[in-house]
Amino acid sequence: MEIKCFLTNEAKKEYWKEVKVNAGASGDCMHVVNVYPSFTRQTVEGFGGAFTEAATYTFSKLGETEQENIIEAYFGESGLRYNMGRCHIHSCDFALGNYTYVNENDETLESFSIAHDRDNMIPMIKRAMERAKEDMIFLSSPWSPPAYMKTNGEMNHGGKLKEEYRTLWAEYMVKYLQAYRAEGIPVRYVTVQNEPEATQTWDSCRYTAKEEGDFAGDYLAPALKKAGLDDVGIFVWDHNKEIAFDRADEILSDGRMGEAVMGVAVHWYTGDHFEALALIKEKYPCHRLFFTEGCVEYSRFADSGEVQKAEMYAHDMIGNLKAGVEAELDWNLLLNEQGGPNHVGNFCAAPIMCDTKQGTVEKRLSYYYIGHLSRYVKRGAKVIATTSYTDKIETVAFLNPDGERVAVFLNRTGADVPVTLCEGGVKTEMELPAHTIATALYRP
Repeated sequence: MEIKCFLTNEAKKEYWKEVKVNAGASGDCMHVVNVYPSFTRQTVEGFGGAFTEAATYTFSKLGETEQENIIEAYFGESGLRYNMGRCHIHSCDFALGNYTYVNENDETLESFSIAHDRDNMIPMIKRAMERAKEDMIFLSSPWSPPAYMKTNGEMNHGGKLKEEYRTLWAEYMVKYLQAYRAEGIPVRYVTVQNEPEATQTWDSCRYTAKEEGDFAGDYLAPALKKAGLDDVGIFVWDHNKEIAFDRADEILSDGRMGEAVMGVAVHWYTGDHFEALALIKEKYPCHRLFFTEGCVEYSRFADSGEVQKAEMYAHDMIGNLKAGVEAELDWNLLLNEQGGPNHVGNFCAAPIMCDTKQGTVEKRLSYYYIGHLSRYVKRGAKVIATTSYTDKIETVAFLNPDGERVAVFLNRTGADVPVTLCEGGVKTEMELPAHTIATALYRP
């Protein structure tokens, strides 16, 4: 059989470089990575990023040529082939400021309007949908209810949703979903709250596990059903992985709350904790796992090199997918020269960075590392079992719906590592140079 192998190595500037190799019965048994397509795990929904106001505003400041290049880079055949997106329900930290879709103290929601999003967010989303080869699927998350619905009287600095506003807040989220669907944007999933255990200087709101589960089961799910939006799946947690199992277990073990919830969403800011994801999947196999946010924070990794940043992405994606994650959603699609705009100065990196003063666009190395998965793993692919002779390489493999195999290898070490890829006794030898990611595509 013929194997196509795509390599990215920053030192040699080899981005998605194809190397064709022929497989035979020979091969070095000391360096074997086995692929077992008969052992299938979860189904992959897709890959994508967040259409934040920061990203879409930055996009609006670029010329038409640069805009076209970005749309192709993320959603086109020659780019990352994204088929998913995340949106925020009114403002988040990566917005130009706090805003909502209603007038303050509107107890009836009669003033509800998504006109704000029609300036930049919706136009970019529609351009992405037009370019994508398949139907795009969207997930939306709120960072905070309007100030008048909260215990602290403001959108920032945490606080909680007042009990007397739980029904109105659920209706607000329904109105958002209806308004976006009227625009032709199919939001298929919502999370109850972005990072419900964090009190931030930006838009934030706290929920205990019981409060989150109660809101999902007693307010949001009934509101969705009443509006005929039963097809919208509710996800909980939407926060870091270190206590993801504890949070999921408390909610999903309750029959009433667990029935209302489709799955658990996670972020990466407190480390790997892949085992926590595997525990969720083992105990609750019928519930879904989505990775919904990750980025390189300037406050923590300002001095890290591009290779380190790119390897952070690949390492987390491989670990998540092996542990049961079905969708991988990066944070901001693009940011400006500061790493914003961000209304509280919480600047970060993105796979594509733009200098809006010069009108230039730069694809960072992380962009290419993401592509080693998003370009080749198709919607409907199954994660399949692998074994490896060494921990010096990180590996995950997939069975695409058309029978194609996809095997991804990450070498984060400073030395070259040999690999003998093997399936059913057929082997091929390759070498992974230091700090390289590779994707092998083949059919039996």
